[in-house]
Formats: sequence, C-alpha cells, structure tokens
Amino acid sequence: MEIESPSSTGKSHFKLWSELELHDFPDKFVIRPVKSPDQGFSIARSDGTFRNLDGEVNLETASRMYTIFGVAGTIRLLAGTYVLVITSRKEVGTYLGYPVFRVMSMKFLSCNEGLSNLNNQQKKDEAYFQTLLRTVEETPGLYYSYETDITLNLQRRYKMADGWMSKPIWKQADPRFVWNRNILEELIENKLDEFVVPLLQGNILYNYSYECILSFLIFHTIVVRFHAIYDVLLNRRLRFQTGQLKLNNLTSTITLISRRCTRRLGTRMWRRGANLEGDTANFIETEQLLEYDGFKSSFLQVRGSIPLLWEQIVDLSYKPRLAVIEHQDTPMVVKRHFHDLMQRYGDTIAVDLTDQHGNESLLNLAFATEMEKLPDVRYVSFDFHQRCGNRNFENLKLLYDEIADDFEKQGFFLQTAQGELVAEQKGIIRSNCIDCLDRTNVTQSYLARISLNQQLQRMCALTQSESICSFTADEDLEIFRTLWVDQGDEISLEYSGTNALKGDIVRYGKQTISGLIKDGMSALSRYYLNNFQDGVRQDAIDLISGWLQPSAAWC
Repeated sequence: MEIESPSSTGKSHFKLWSELELHDFPDKFVIRPVKSPDQGFSIARSDGTFRNLDGEVNLETASRMYTIFGVAGTIRLLAGTYVLVITSRKEVGTYLGYPVFRVMSMKFLSCNEGLSNLNNQQKKDEAYFQTLLRTVEETPGLYYSYETDITLNLQRRYKMADGWMSKPIWKQADPRFVWNRNILEELIENKLDEFVVPLLQGNILYNYSYECILSFLIFHTIVVRFHAIYDVLLNRRLRFQTGQLKLNNLTSTITLISRRCTRRLGTRMWRRGANLEGDTANFIETEQLLEYDGFKSSFLQVRGSIPLLWEQIVDLSYKPRLAVIEHQDTPMVVKRHFHDLMQRYGDTIAVDLTDQHGNESLLNLAFATEMEKLPDVRYVSFDFHQRCGNRNFENLKLLYDEIADDFEKQGFFLQTAQGELVAEQKGIIRSNCIDCLDRTNVTQSYLARISLNQQLQRMCALTQSESICSFTADEDLEIFRTLWVDQGDEISLEYSGTNALKGDIVRYGKQTISGLIKDGMSALSRYYLNNFQDGVRQDAIDLISGWLQPSAAWC
C-alpha cells in the first residue's frame, strides 16, 4: 500500500512513510523514503548524529541496501548509539478503517565506534547491554498504523479537537500506551515526524475456521458475523424509525483492544503493586468496540496490580509469600492511583478478586483498609475462589448483582453513523486479582458479554428481554468466547511468559480435565520462567523504558 507524506497529499490526516531504503555506508547509515528519496536522513556511525539529506546521495560507496518499514527509536549505551528499525511487517487488519500492521522482526543498527575507548569492565557491561538489546529485538506483538493512532479509545477520539489527526501520529498518541516512547526522543528532537512510529504492544492470531481475525493483548480485533442472531430473531427486520436501522444478514464487527501501560512495565514476579506515583504493574485498558450498520459503540474496562507498595520476592518456592511494604506514603499512593483513574474515566468501581483467607488475605485486608479512606471510590471485595470454586462460575452473577446499578449508570459510548453522540461511558470497572491475569480475565469477559447485550439492545438489535446467549448460534458465541480466551492468553504471555489459567472457564463456562492439565503445565512453566529467566527480561524492559541508565548505573 502506498503511503505518501502528509505534506504532499494535502489530506486532513497525518501519514507516515511506509517503505524506506536503508543504505549502509562505511561512515554512516542513510534512511530515505522509497517514494521521496530526497526527504531522508543520515546517521553517523561514529557518534549517532542525525543529519537531513542535502540533495542527491552518491550510493556507489554503499556496501548494501535494505528495505525497512519504520524507525522505532534510538538508545545510547556506553559505546555509542543503537538505532532500532522495523525489518519486516505484516498487515493484519484495520482499525476504524485504517490499516494496522504487526512488527514481524526488528534490528538494532550499531553506531558505536567508541567501543575501543572503553575499559575492560565497560566492555563487559556493553556486552551485557547488547544481550539485552537482542532480547528487545524479540519483543512479540508490536502494532502500529501509518495513518492513525491506535492508543486512544473511541470515546477519547470523539472528544479530540477538530484537526487533531493532522498532527504527527506521535503527538496524537496517549504516551501511557506507547511501548517505545522512551526511545523516540532523538527522532522527535530532529523533527523527523514522518518517520516516528509509535508502537502498541500486542499479538495476533487467526481463526480460519470462522473466517475472522483474532488479535489481542495490546491490539485485539475480531470480525464476527452475527447472521445467526438476525435469522433466529423470528426472521424479522428491525427498523429504528429515525435512523432506518436494518438487521438482516448484516455484519457486525467486534474489536477487542488491550493497551498495556508503559509506566510500570515488567514481568510477573519482578513487578508487583504500585510505585510512589501510583502507577501499577500490569495495568491494561481493554476496549470492546462494536461496529454495526454505521453505529460505533465502545465499552472500557481496566485492570492493574493492587495499588499498594508490595512485593513477592523470587526465592525458588512455588508460591513466594506476599509482603506488604510499610511506608508512610501508602495512603497517598492509593489516592494518586484512583485520582488518575477518576480523572480519565469517571466514577470508578474497584473489584478485588483476591482471597479473603490464606496467603492473599493480608494483601486483601490492606487494600480494603486503604479503600475505606476513599469515599469517592466504590470498593467491592469478591473472593473469586471461595464464591466460584472450580465449578460454580455462574456465581459471577452474584458479583454483577452487587454492582449492577452502578454498572448500568456507567454505560458505554455510542455514536451514530453520522458521528453524532448518543451515549457516553461515565465510569470504569477496575478489576484485579494477584496477577491480574486469570481470575481477572474470567470476570472481565463476563462483564463484557453483559455490556455487549446492552449495546445490541440500545441499537435495537435485541429487545430488552433478549440476550446474545439466547439467540446466537453456538459457533458464533464460541467466537466471542474465543476472543476473550486468546486475549487472556496474550496478556498473560507478556507478563508471566505462559498462557492464562482458567481459559476453559471463559470458553465453556466450567473447568475441564484438559483445562486442568493445561493449567498445570502453565503453572510449572511460570515457576521456571519466574525463577530463571525473567530477571534478564526485566533488565531488557527497564533498559528500553529508561529505568536502567547505563551511564549512571554501570560506569
């Protein structure tokens, strides 16, 4: 697909260059757009200095030429600069009509002629940092678009000022959800806006049997054909009198987008709880977007580690003890976290799924105690294991009954085909367990299905007494469930290194023998990864996020 510079198209939205030439010279790298070679730039191998191209470039002395698909950022280590480029990509679908791509491979270009000036210890340190960069290159599930930002939810996009899409895409993005935010600074300072590619972390799978694309973790999308709904509903055509809304073999699209926050990135045992600013580990905004006959509707939920100062130190035991850190600023940490949520999303309900007895009870009690100091936030403790056990997952209805009135008041976002506002979501459900993976995903999928019913009812696709479970064919409902199962797996892979547990509960509504076996294998894998591999992965994440500063920490 051809993408032109925004300055040459005259269109209302900003576009990035989609295909670039990388020329390798003895003293520099030259990167220039295939469609406009005179608008490129060079990077000096000696010190990583950027320079705009002036006129024609003599390519005869270049040793080789590669095709690349974006520049993801730069990072300075002890010996010099490394430039991260996208070496292969795959178009995986569209978001609100704009093509979305998955990063298939990346590579760091070395501009580190200063290596010879390092002492022996610094050379050892640089070798370790290079190992971390190779870990970064293997980061799975990074998504981007050349034509639009994918970090803003639909309601926030609606509220943006006119002309916001004419700004560079990095300016459109929510910095909380830009995976490479920390390494874009040098590109931005050099005013290379058409080359700056904000990346959203995620992964994509395909479900060919249903002819739909499943994508999940940070960008999840599925095209669901609800033909069965419309055929079964008494073979009728429903008409919305003022909008002429028809339901007769129309295709609805459900998009599930999970956006991972970068403020406290990390792995399962190495990043727990909150920092002093109130940012929590494994914080993810999940948006369920429904598109039908021009209408667009969005339902948001968030998850995140319990916003206290706590840890679970890896000690080779299967389940290390949870430890709450006593700190005088703990009340302020909790307050900052929920103040940020209320500023962004409105009224907040905190659903705590941790055990009220046993190893988790200390953390559960500490959280409940702090929440008593926040009268503006509703706190609900629902002991998932005690209430649901291994079989009674229909007992999640008890949780919903407890929050139903507030849930319905919070609502969802809805706009017409003409872009007119019909309804806004006025609050958020914040769910957590210990990892914010398994129990949290089961609960969020349950609430998402209820919201989907309400969205379809508001669009007159269903009456107030009907639901998707009653009228959808088994295979169509299976697609919806699979979407949430796969989303849970990918979120879990990023944080814990394995698939989520309890996936069969989301898919079948009960625990199965095969599910128990799968969960057992995943649990053992988590034990190994948490104890023997995640330390290095955490260092790589800290390096790319800017929390690990080589010049300060290692020289």
